[in-house]
Amino acid sequence: MSSPEIASLSWGQMKVKGCSTTYKDCKVWPGGSRTWDWRETGTNHSPGVQPADLEEVVKKGVQTVVIGRGMSEALQVPASTVEYLKRNGVEALVLQTEKAVAEYNALAARGVKVGGLFHSTC
Repeated sequence: MSSPEIASLSWGQMKVKGCSTTYKDCKVWPGGSRTWDWRETGTNHSPGVQPADLEEVVKKGVQTVVIGRGMSEALQVPASTVEYLKRNGVEALVLQTEKAVAEYNALAARGVKVGGLFHSTC
């Protein structure tokens, strides 16, 4: 199963190819996507992305996770979160959201089992 392409990105919205939902924040993995609801794990801009935010994507067997920190990079990603990925044998790429989406799409196009968490504002 391949990772779905992020078809479009603009401030406050993203579209995933093959999905009719417009996301503000989303999680993607080989074969699927869904809204990334920060309330599920108590995520906020600080301290940022938590390992609990990534568990679902890691369980999909991804090789790499791309994390988009927002358009202005306001979303933090603590070292403990990156270390969680490394402990699980997953490469972590943490980038500004536009760059993160471009990198994610490039990896997906090459057939890498890639997942992502993308924040489309701030």
